[in-house]
Amino acid sequence: MRDSGGNAPIRIIALVGNPNSGKTTLFNALTGLHQKVGNYPGVTVERKEGSIRLEGDADSTILDLPGTYSLMPGSPDEEIATEILLRKATHTPGPDVVVCVVDASHLERNLYLVSQIIDQGLPVVIALNMVDVAARAGFSINAKNLSHELGVPVIPTVASKGEGVAQLTQAILNTRTPSAKRQLWRLPETVQKETEELVGILRNVHRLPAPQALHEAISLLTTESSLLDRLDRYAPEVLAHVRKDHQKLDFLGYERRAVFVESRYAWIRSVCAISVTRTGGARKSRSDRIDAVLTHRLWGVVIFLALMALVFQAMFSWSTIPMDLIRKAFDGAGLWIESVMGPGDLRELIIHGGLAGVAAVVTFLPQILFLFLFLGLLEDTGYMARGALIMGRVMAKVGLSGKSFIPLLSSFACAIPGIMATRTIENPRDRIATILVAPLMSCSARLPVYALMIAAFIPQRSVFGVFSLAGITMFSMYFLGLSMALLMAWIFKKSLLSGAPPVFIIELPPYHLPSIRSLLQLMWERSRLFLRQAGTVILGASIVLWFLATYPKSDGGTPAQNLNRSFVGMAGHAIEPLIQPLGFDWKIGVGMVTSLIQREVFVSTMATMYNVQSEGGGTVSLPEKIRQEKNPETGAPSLTALTGICVMVYYVLAMQCFSTVAVVRRETNSWRWPLFQIGYMTALAYTVTFVVYRIGLVLGLGG
Repeated sequence: MRDSGGNAPIRIIALVGNPNSGKTTLFNALTGLHQKVGNYPGVTVERKEGSIRLEGDADSTILDLPGTYSLMPGSPDEEIATEILLRKATHTPGPDVVVCVVDASHLERNLYLVSQIIDQGLPVVIALNMVDVAARAGFSINAKNLSHELGVPVIPTVASKGEGVAQLTQAILNTRTPSAKRQLWRLPETVQKETEELVGILRNVHRLPAPQALHEAISLLTTESSLLDRLDRYAPEVLAHVRKDHQKLDFLGYERRAVFVESRYAWIRSVCAISVTRTGGARKSRSDRIDAVLTHRLWGVVIFLALMALVFQAMFSWSTIPMDLIRKAFDGAGLWIESVMGPGDLRELIIHGGLAGVAAVVTFLPQILFLFLFLGLLEDTGYMARGALIMGRVMAKVGLSGKSFIPLLSSFACAIPGIMATRTIENPRDRIATILVAPLMSCSARLPVYALMIAAFIPQRSVFGVFSLAGITMFSMYFLGLSMALLMAWIFKKSLLSGAPPVFIIELPPYHLPSIRSLLQLMWERSRLFLRQAGTVILGASIVLWFLATYPKSDGGTPAQNLNRSFVGMAGHAIEPLIQPLGFDWKIGVGMVTSLIQREVFVSTMATMYNVQSEGGGTVSLPEKIRQEKNPETGAPSLTALTGICVMVYYVLAMQCFSTVAVVRRETNSWRWPLFQIGYMTALAYTVTFVVYRIGLVLGLGG
């Protein structure tokens, strides 16, 4: 992969940019399906990397760095990006080329990061993204002028449509040397002199290259004076010089942090004056006109809630056909296995153990995929930021920062990335409060539990001619989780974690069409992860449970009686007195215990037990079996609609996931908070479920 001039191959390409600049969409366009997701070693910051073939037979690696506004990091995400760009990261090699993704509609703000990267002497290519959005907003950007002023290639792109991607790839291939135009911005004379002196000292004492010495000098000069004693990585003579600089600049009346920012922006404005032309009058953009309605204090909330209700309605309506196809496929597999294998424990294990458990969970895959499809649409179109703004007002009333909304919203997919996303919350008390309540948001692992109970007990009725009772029930569970999360956050902020919420500032990106490729990529990754769990954890749990539900074998009894005498039956009956006040029988108790591994294991557990005790077998008629089971003593249904509602309420509020506990331990660096979280959520789930069950009995819903 060398060019004709014999230059070294480009092995590592770093993709960096401000949040909401379209960086991830461009990453997907460049790499396609050739990418993988993990965490950086030792930290819970997501690492996305992909491969791209520039020339020849070898592939180059593209790193999608966390979004950042500056190389002066204020969060773990920004710190990772800065360390890699400054070649300080021990776990990741420095990039050969940096692709700066710039939002063309917010050029001035985006060029702040670009100027810092150019100062570091890195080979840079600028992807001037969303030029279509800038044009609609009335701005015309002359890419040639901008390239001349910055001294780096500038390639206009529309990543969501794939426009300019080929030209960007060629520019990456042709870029091997850094810009010759470093630090074109100038400081006031006194500040410039002190900065240059400090750069010289850092180069002599710490043997730093000039670009890195400049970055360190700016960092030291803008650090609070009281924090200098903690910077033991610097030589004493360096810190002594910095203290003198602080005193001098403070005496002369300079706001040390502001002077560096303002000087850089003064140069950026001169670049924009040469490169940007206003093509339209001062009028509101389409995004502004839409936001006047969607972020309205009243109608914005109404529209947000209505949109969420439609999402859950669509999840039920659209997933019916694919769910039926999956059921039929597993039915066919079970019948085929039964036809080719003779009777015996091995056949029972395969059909009623492994196949039944996996089938019960995989059947709900379409609903999970539709959930991620809708979340991806909200993110890609730009509405997610509006939701954060709308809910930020609610967050402030319960004492949380508006920044807590994104972690909580992420927890609808999975609490683990939601908890990790709290790293962007600067206030430690707000961060802990958000971590404590994040698992109350109904994650996708709870979806199979809700769907099973709804399919078994909630009738298919239309409400107002638009919504179904099933969809409203599902929405109610998600709304219950959100409401309880806000209530508990309010309690925590008034007691254990008291303190005023910080000011919430959020950038509202322009609305734009979603990237179909990005949405498909998201759904593919989630389905692959879900199926991998179904083929490993859930399959293993189902096989073990089948053994425990089958042995010790009893002669002369019915399958239901044999299940009662099995290891599982004995364990279930032992814990039944603890859960009877909630309206649960021993089978539900067993499901509650096994689902501590993963919440969706509850469904496979119920499927295995009901198939073991079934006279006729079958692998996919679980809701019907649950609904039809009778109490052998009274002849009444063993479980009722009230039971189903109570199961869903319990799973909304309980901490039923060991993986989440482990992540909370790692994020808080203590067992204090995860143990407290387990305790309060268990008590909350038990109390609320008990109250719901008793009210239901009074209303006559238990029959």
